[in-house]
Amino acid sequence: MIKRAVHLTYKAARRVVIGVVGATVLLIGLVMIVTPGPAIVVVPVGLAILSIEFTWARIWLKRLRRSISNRNSNKRGNRAAAHRQRVED
Repeated sequence: MIKRAVHLTYKAARRVVIGVVGATVLLIGLVMIVTPGPAIVVVPVGLAILSIEFTWARIWLKRLRRSISNRNSNKRGNRAAAHRQRVED
């Protein structure tokens, strides 16, 4: 009985701590979007911390990763096309 209560208390405390720390880091990152700072790094870190316990944060993090990956692929494709055009001229 006591082990179960301790386990439930630990689980709830862990969830609260992860939520508070992750939300704080995420909010700091969101503030950095409009103020000087490395928001591009801090926002994904906050989502990664939150994704340890929360499914919604895991989904947002996957979407963010996908959009960054697509954006980088598009940039590489555009650079390659520009290079091919310069070589042909």
